Amino acid sequence: MAKNIIRIKRALISVFDKTNIVEFASQLHSLGIEIISTGGTSKLLLENKVPVVNIEDITKFPEILGGRVKTLHPNIYGGILSRLNNDEDSKALQNHNMTEIDLVVVNLYPFQKTMESNNSIQEIVENIDIGGPSMIRASAKNYERVTIVTNSEKYSQIIAQIQKQGGLDLEERMKLAAEAFALTSSYDNIISNWFGSRVKDTNLNNLNNKNSSEKLLRYGENPHQSASLKITGENGFGSIEQLQGKELSYNNINDIDAAMQLINDFFQDRPTFAIIKHANPCGVAQKDTILDAYLSALSCDPTSAFGGILISNSTIDEETATEITKIFSEVVIAPNFTEKSIEIFNKKKNLRIIKYNNISDNDLDTKLIKSVYGGYLIQDRDTHIVEKEQLKIVTNSLPTESELNDLIFAFKIVKHVKSNAIVYVKNMQTIGIGAGQTSRVDSSKIAIQKFHENIHDDKFRDGCVIASDAFFPFSDGLDAAIEFGVKSVIQPGGSIRDEEVIETANKAKISMVFTGIRHFKH
Repeated sequence: MAKNIIRIKRALISVFDKTNIVEFASQLHSLGIEIISTGGTSKLLLENKVPVVNIEDITKFPEILGGRVKTLHPNIYGGILSRLNNDEDSKALQNHNMTEIDLVVVNLYPFQKTMESNNSIQEIVENIDIGGPSMIRASAKNYERVTIVTNSEKYSQIIAQIQKQGGLDLEERMKLAAEAFALTSSYDNIISNWFGSRVKDTNLNNLNNKNSSEKLLRYGENPHQSASLKITGENGFGSIEQLQGKELSYNNINDIDAAMQLINDFFQDRPTFAIIKHANPCGVAQKDTILDAYLSALSCDPTSAFGGILISNSTIDEETATEITKIFSEVVIAPNFTEKSIEIFNKKKNLRIIKYNNISDNDLDTKLIKSVYGGYLIQDRDTHIVEKEQLKIVTNSLPTESELNDLIFAFKIVKHVKSNAIVYVKNMQTIGIGAGQTSRVDSSKIAIQKFHENIHDDKFRDGCVIASDAFFPFSDGLDAAIEFGVKSVIQPGGSIRDEEVIETANKAKISMVFTGIRHFKH
């Protein structure tokens, strides 16, 4: 049974982001709730025939200083901060002719967006919200009586609760207050970092690491999850430059991280292109031109590539950009873009275009942290790259020089595929990838299925190689690959049945090399 429900009779709405605000306010009005509003919000609601009380009718004072001062007034903060069941507060409200405000709906000026897209200091500073954070903090502080809403995703939830029980209970109000304080904390941190970056002689580092900032995201992996991006250091996401497109989402950032980690292993190599989907590579190729690399990577699994993250280790040119825009992609990432390629991408306004720098050794030394019940798991990043001279040939047949190149290429890629992972390669391009299965045999079968669905050309079967992120526990993991046409295998080795697996390879007259390095990725 819900407890401590405060019936909502009066709401204050003052929002910069007006997403769904007209519908929300209209529903509040239909539920008999009086609406107080400010400036542009008030104008929008009135235009849409939603009755509002103008803020000036409450403060008895006009907006001044170009809108800098409009809500900073005792009549507003008295209505927000008056405490529940407090006789002295009630008398003060009555003596000064103030009315209680039960619901406050506020979001903030877009400081970060302005900072990222505008070089004018005056314009950036004007987008430092003063009244918004003040109302949010006051409302959140008084959560025992006041409901504070800072996220438009919560509007439907709020309406449902008011319809059901007249208002929100104490626990719900406290959750919203926690979200509100997280918002203002992040907002102030971003502003502090911006000022700190412009001050040469500063003691700000004693209070806050100026190389660390936090960006609130629209939501997390799913719309009902809140999320933010914590940026540390001078590289990584602190150094990528978004040239165009929509704001990056939580899932975009997760996939971009996977893409950056993969392409860094090929940064000094020939033109290499990778396509990432749900943090897994679904196609990788290395060719003489970036156009050929892209087309070859795409051929591995064009179905999965739809809506993917595309990344190159070389400049994207006009021809490659033209091919890329033939399918829907979420993000294109490269160290550089020609002017013509940018003109082509500009026709796809929502497509996110990102320019990046090579990942530094300091970033690669950072730890991977995963929360678990009651604590955290912490480990080093897997940055190991196997070289040819480290390979141990364990079969009677020896790999050719071409097969050795494909084996190294495949083992670089399999490191970035979720376990259990199998990667088939021919001529420095993936022809089948099996990811994230509970059985290594299933991963191999899925990779073969992908080949039959997408590539079809049998010339890629004969002489191809296979990489496994961990040892084959049984020889049956190799059977499907041998039947498919594999001529060489790269795997860590180390199973108690290694001899059985090696014998299977010898009978099929294929070569096998051990790396001694496992690449689990869960």
